[in-house]
Amino acid sequence: MAPKIFLTGVTGYIGGDAFYALQKAHPDFDYTLLVRNEARGKLVKEKYPNVRLVYGTLDDAHVISKAAAAADIVVHTAESADNVPSAKAIAKGLAEGHSADKPGYWIHICGTGILQWYDETHRRYGQPPVPEETYDDIKDIDRIINIPDQALHRNVDKIVLAANSSPAVKTAIVGPPTIYGPGRGPVNQRSIQVYDLAKLGLRKGYIPYIGTGKVEWDNVHIHDVSSLLISLVEAALDPARNQDPELFGPKGYFFAESGTHTWGGVAQWIAEEAHRQGFLKEPATKQTDLEEVTKEPEGNPSWATNSKSKASRARKYFGWTPKGRSLKEEIPDIVAGEAKSLGLKPSH
Repeated sequence: MAPKIFLTGVTGYIGGDAFYALQKAHPDFDYTLLVRNEARGKLVKEKYPNVRLVYGTLDDAHVISKAAAAADIVVHTAESADNVPSAKAIAKGLAEGHSADKPGYWIHICGTGILQWYDETHRRYGQPPVPEETYDDIKDIDRIINIPDQALHRNVDKIVLAANSSPAVKTAIVGPPTIYGPGRGPVNQRSIQVYDLAKLGLRKGYIPYIGTGKVEWDNVHIHDVSSLLISLVEAALDPARNQDPELFGPKGYFFAESGTHTWGGVAQWIAEEAHRQGFLKEPATKQTDLEEVTKEPEGNPSWATNSKSKASRARKYFGWTPKGRSLKEEIPDIVAGEAKSLGLKPSH
């Protein structure tokens, strides 16, 4: 019997790319996808005519619980880091539909926004990271699963971690940092952080950075996130691996970084490329503060606080080796894409 996979977020950026990669690697699996309505379902069916769709929002607990109970593995990507009702529904469905002898597996997308808590708590906006802000997902696993409750995404992380109290449920949390690159899903193929910075800068005529410009994040190509999710799905189906507490359970917390950037550095890359392509008269960047940035529709507070992660677990247990091109290499396409979306024409 084909493994049963329930995936949320197929019309989103992460979920769309993950499903593309998963379906390509395992076309024989039995897939059920949650979509919001028939209009979105039609877009999915055009690309994947043989998948099963269930309709509902993330608040439709009965729909989600029923699908989770019937699945061998749940891959949750739809607003997964912050949506409480869907997390509770998945935990309930897996516990009710499985047993200690045949547990259900939950692969959950969080994000390294959770690591911004220190700067946010101490109002260290626009400052470079301090050493204790770096989290290695093996060496620092106890720190990670006990991050203070005020951290972004922490309320949902606690629901996922607590689900392991049922012997019928085993979880793995995946926390990507800044994601970039073209998605391969049927609807949304665009990321947010770097793309919105380019869009804001093209609209304003300069690329902003907050404070010192030395705020650091790690980054990863979307295709490399999907390859890690495939490794986790395959491990969940492997009797030799799916009982390993380093993979599934509270310790099954996977970061996914392949590069590092400062937001000041990214602003400079974008400015130089936008000038080269003829969308800025000068390769201009401008220092600003969090308050000014968040007044803008594209403004993102993550540009002001550090997020430092080390993906030791995926490398050690899966031999995960990121292969996507670097963030800097992606900048020309990001600039061109955002300029096109704004209807801009080169001025020189």
